[in-house]
Formats: sequence, structure tokens, C-alpha cells
Amino acid sequence: REFGELMTRIGSRFARVEPRRRVAAFVRGLLAGLPRANCWTIAEHAAELGPQGMQRLLSQAVWDVDGVRDDLRAYVVEHLGDAGAVLVVDETGDLKKGKRTVGVQRQYTGTAGRIENAQVAVYLAYVAPRGYALIDRALYLPRSWTEDADRCRAAGVPDHVEFATKPALARQLLTRTLDADVPAAWVTGDEVYGNDPRLRADLAGRGVGYVLAVAKDHRFTTGIGVRRAIDLAVRLPASCWQRISAGSGAKGPRWYDWALVETTDPAIPHHQAGSHWLLIRRSLSDGEYAFYRAHAPSPVPLADLV
Repeated sequence: REFGELMTRIGSRFARVEPRRRVAAFVRGLLAGLPRANCWTIAEHAAELGPQGMQRLLSQAVWDVDGVRDDLRAYVVEHLGDAGAVLVVDETGDLKKGKRTVGVQRQYTGTAGRIENAQVAVYLAYVAPRGYALIDRALYLPRSWTEDADRCRAAGVPDHVEFATKPALARQLLTRTLDADVPAAWVTGDEVYGNDPRLRADLAGRGVGYVLAVAKDHRFTTGIGVRRAIDLAVRLPASCWQRISAGSGAKGPRWYDWALVETTDPAIPHHQAGSHWLLIRRSLSDGEYAFYRAHAPSPVPLADLV
């Protein structure tokens, strides 16, 4: 019944009844736990003779893709919405063969852990006490694509699409989500996003907290001047560290030593309220450090940032 209600909700986004029916079969295929999910296997699961119908749904059928995204976001908020939720931004890649798949080129992808021929996209996840789900996405188009109008046109890329970095795409996703009044208190992401001052400034301006990873040589402004994150970490006395679990893992609680250093962020105007920190994580096994820029509109306990 729930599945049927959800398909009815998005039904108005499709111009014709055939793709409306096929998208239901497509989603069932994605949920079926198939060893591999592609148009061939999903079509077989739907008892269709070939993959052409599923391929047509994704490449040629007329439907409001962004409208379905908005329906998905509203559905997730209805079921999982929480004022303290976390928005998680990250990119991932799909390994590809050939040169015709839109956005494909040899580039680093965490999927393989190395440089491969891949298509990369930035995703936004909604994480709350009752569960988590992806709610938005943006395809990353490298300059090798955006500077080749014929290649873009052949792949169906609209003429107005210009090159955008991954942090710029993340800002678009977060702006769209927060403008839709999605309840959330925090944003988190890896170094690609923590190093972007515009992203940090946008979030601070909205009164949204964040914990964003940065590199060990990232510079922080503190009471003793501008210092690298690693230089601040190694000089902290033992009394500054607290042992806190970062949540449960496969082998139980994930314990680390943590420390906070008060900082300012030159990307954030001084008149904006809030606290800024360097958050440092230290491994118990080998002493390895990890570093984060952290911000909250009002003071919060260290455990909340962890």
C-alpha cells in the first residue's frame, strides 16, 4: 500500500501513462535485491522482453525529473524529519567504459580508490534519528566536457550548463534544500567541502552548524596567531583531550581522543553570531590525527560535534 501511494504521489510528474507504469516497475527492480541492477536485469525482473523500455524511461521519456526529486525530499521529511538532522554532502563515482557517457573522464573516484574512467556526482543525504536517505544530486561535469559544446550537445547536456566545482555543486544542493525549509541543524562533509570558504559562509549565514573535514596543513586563526592544524594538535597538553565514542561500529563503540581549539574564520563576517573551532580527532591505536572546521550558532558540548 505504501509503495502504491508513493507511485500515485509522483504520478503527475509523468506526461503519459506508459512511463508512469514503467517507473513503478523500475523502482521495484531497484528494491528487489538483484545481484546487478541495470536496465537489462530490471527489465527481466519486470517480465519485459528487452531493456529498451527501461532505457527509454531514463533517456527519452518526458517526465519532470526535478519534480520527482522534490516529491522524494518531501516524502523523506514526512517520515524522518527532525530539527536536529544532519545534511551529509559527498561525491561518489560510477566506473564506466568509453567516452560517451555524460561527464565521464579519467578522474579520481572513491568507489575505486584511484583514478579511473568514471562518472562522478555530488549527493546530499538526510540523516536523522529515525533513518537516512538521499534527497538530492548533481552531476559533476569536468572542463573537458563544458569546454566542448559539440560533445555536450551530443550527450543531451543543456546549453546553459557551465563548469562548476564539487563545492559549488554542494552549495547548490544545500541552498535548494534549506530554501525548501527542510529541518536540519548540521552539515558535514569531507576535505573537498571543508576547504571551501563560500560554503562555510553560506551555512553560517543561515544559522546552520557544520563539522567539515580539512587537511592537516589547513590554517586556523587562533589567539596565538595563524597556525596549521597539525601544529596546534601536537602542542596541546593531555588535559585538553577527552575520550568520546564517535558512534557504534562493527566491533562496538568507536573510541577516539578529541580536543577543541577556539578559532575565528576569516570567511565568516564578525557580526554573525556563533562559535568556531578546530575539532581534532586522535586515534587510540596509532595516534593519527583528523581535523575539522566546526561551527555552531550557539555553544554546544564537544560530544554534539563528535
